[in-house]
Amino acid sequence: MAAPLRRVSAPPPEPPAPITPGPIRYLLDLLRPRPALRKWLMAGPVGLWLLLFQGVPLVLILVMSFASRTGTGAIKYDFTVDNYVRFAEPLYLSILVKSIAVALGVTLIALLVGYPLAYFIATQPPEKRTLWLFLVIVPFWTSMLIRTYGWIFLLRGNGLINNVLMGLGLTDQPLNLLHTQGAAMLGLVYMLLPFMVLPIYTSVEKLDGSLIRAAYDLGARPVRTFFSVVMPLTMPGVAAGSVLVMIPSIGLFYVADLLGGAKTVLIGNLIQNQFRQANDWPFGSAVSVILAALTMVLIFLYVRSGGKEEDLL
Repeated sequence: MAAPLRRVSAPPPEPPAPITPGPIRYLLDLLRPRPALRKWLMAGPVGLWLLLFQGVPLVLILVMSFASRTGTGAIKYDFTVDNYVRFAEPLYLSILVKSIAVALGVTLIALLVGYPLAYFIATQPPEKRTLWLFLVIVPFWTSMLIRTYGWIFLLRGNGLINNVLMGLGLTDQPLNLLHTQGAAMLGLVYMLLPFMVLPIYTSVEKLDGSLIRAAYDLGARPVRTFFSVVMPLTMPGVAAGSVLVMIPSIGLFYVADLLGGAKTVLIGNLIQNQFRQANDWPFGSAVSVILAALTMVLIFLYVRSGGKEEDLL
């Protein structure tokens, strides 16, 4: 007797494949075997943004620096180097030299204050280290301009510092603290100190503690250990912090304007005055190009000295 036939159920139908529009499917097929092209397309929006809002303005500034201003104040686009020759006058060269001197002073003070602070933070336990880093970064939550006005409140004639000094009987009249070069440098150090602390902190955190213990075992004292072991190994952070402090301190014109007054004219103030008050855009553009070239020279020297570009980011 033949075996009864079993009923075999048919397999469930497969779901229909998603229908991709023709142009999108073509684009996906085009990108799938070409990862390099896919990377370029992913970076395209950022590259376009940088080109439009940084590259184009820089080109316009460069072109305008070779223009001239007519007697009526209009800009005449004739190729001339008179603006660069004008900058070679003693008045403007003295402003450049003063700007570099102030920037070096600000960088040195920030280094003297920031290195011990960064070393202290890096040697703390991890749970306390996060809190200290938070305290270093928290000033970035407030605009630099608002913090500058805060220093005006502290340093002015009837400000907090003078009131405290006179209340303690240390002085019988307000001290001239505001609108001085010292006030401008104090404000710049305060604004840029985190840029010095963070790179040094990164270098100290990566420091191998066994090297310090080895120096002690070989008879080196703390001062010798610091200058022979710790400082050389943390020089990349020192160099990066110095570049990050020195470059902005030359161009932060509003800090020098508000705290230094007319007594402190840096190259950033000169550029701002040419664009807003003197209405001499070609000369202001030429000074901007010179400042940009000076910045590139500093970065080039930093990279040639062994620094890493990512430490500046």
